[in-house]
Amino acid sequence: MRDYLKFYIDGKWVDPIEPKTAEVINPATEAVSGHISLGSPADVDKAVAAARRAFASYSETSVKDRLDLLETIQAEYLRRERELGEAITEEMGAPISLGCGFHTLLGKGHLGTAIEILKEYKFEEERGVTLIRKEPIGVCGLITPWNWPMNQTCVKIFPALAVGCTMILKPPQLAPYSAQLLAEIIDAAGVPAGVFNMIQGKGSVIGTALTTHEDVDMISFTGSESVGIQIQKDAADTVKRVGLELGGKSPWIVLDDPDLATNVAGATAGMMGNSGQTCSAGSRLLVPNARMDEAKAAAREACEGVTVGDPNGNFAMGPVVSMDQYKDIQRYIQLGIDEGAELIAGGPGKPEGLEKGAYVRPTVFLSNNQRTIDREEIFGPVLVMMGYDDLDDAIEIANDSNFGLGGYVSGQDLETARALSKRMRTGAIWINGAFDFHAPFGGYKRSGNGREWGEFGFEEYLEVKSVIGWNAA
Repeated sequence: MRDYLKFYIDGKWVDPIEPKTAEVINPATEAVSGHISLGSPADVDKAVAAARRAFASYSETSVKDRLDLLETIQAEYLRRERELGEAITEEMGAPISLGCGFHTLLGKGHLGTAIEILKEYKFEEERGVTLIRKEPIGVCGLITPWNWPMNQTCVKIFPALAVGCTMILKPPQLAPYSAQLLAEIIDAAGVPAGVFNMIQGKGSVIGTALTTHEDVDMISFTGSESVGIQIQKDAADTVKRVGLELGGKSPWIVLDDPDLATNVAGATAGMMGNSGQTCSAGSRLLVPNARMDEAKAAAREACEGVTVGDPNGNFAMGPVVSMDQYKDIQRYIQLGIDEGAELIAGGPGKPEGLEKGAYVRPTVFLSNNQRTIDREEIFGPVLVMMGYDDLDDAIEIANDSNFGLGGYVSGQDLETARALSKRMRTGAIWINGAFDFHAPFGGYKRSGNGREWGEFGFEEYLEVKSVIGWNAA
């Protein structure tokens, strides 16, 4: 049983001002796995005041000082990496191989990338008579989701620390454990008091208190479109910067070539990773109509090959994060059936033998980009296949969405893949499974604004100042 009842404010572990707790449920067993305290606006006021005081000195620290801090955090992160992975498995149901694998690797990768960039980053540049300075924006409110806890937390914290900002982290209530451990790691590394603060609690309380607070200069939020919209509205009165990474309904175009079946199978299995709970997941799979039967067979075989079970066992997929999430995914699966989509694999209900826990059957539909399951983000292991007649048709289908977060192209012809990538209206395109920690990540349209990852992630936390006449004769 994990009981994390203190917040990290001003360099100390402190009790909440208004004591109140909530249970945390293990989605694999539906049993209580621990408790957290729920913060209040008074806790936010305390943390913001600490961050504001700390900003005056931390914003003036040298690059070397900040590098030393990040490298000390890195050593502590590596020491406790296994603990972080186990916490992720317990809090949100990721298979242990994934929790202790790609989940923690992402956090480690963002930390290493921040260190690498900081060593070379130019905070000042002379252009003619003008000095252009990039200065830390100030006190940042960081609001993170439950689906990739280390990725979404580390991609915000470490760039903000690197450039000289101070911050208040609001982790997800459904998956709070790994953030608590990360706060312990940052504390053990000797972060100056007030630079990093963490308050657990409800988004509607802590998030709102941060987004409306006069002494918070920036909000970085990853989560749902509806909450992102509300955050923009709440932040408008204080004209603070808002960075949003929201939902997605990402297209995955498979080219008509000899690797079609392999690529369809890979895209299908990829969609089921992390139980389909990935904002940039390729949830709309576009295949040539001329080879639809072959594509359906490949998708069916791949989907039925995804093993589901106890995340501490040897299974490819664990539960989704909660029973509420399970019920919402079931609603979408039934909608797909009711609206006439062709069910290729999976379907309603739980996998055989899994009566307890938030387990969903990996599911594949064939549809037409016009049904509810084609238009809305399901956030579960539900893939929708669609046929295209030619590449122009594929692009039209791919871009016919309110979202624009990610996109994928698989096929042997790299030049064709490159040409398609230029026409897809999304913030990131992955060709044949490539990966890069330095590539900027963020959305077009209703998938958000701003960019994270790499050098672009630094610039989210910087203001640009012009000193005109710096080099005047």
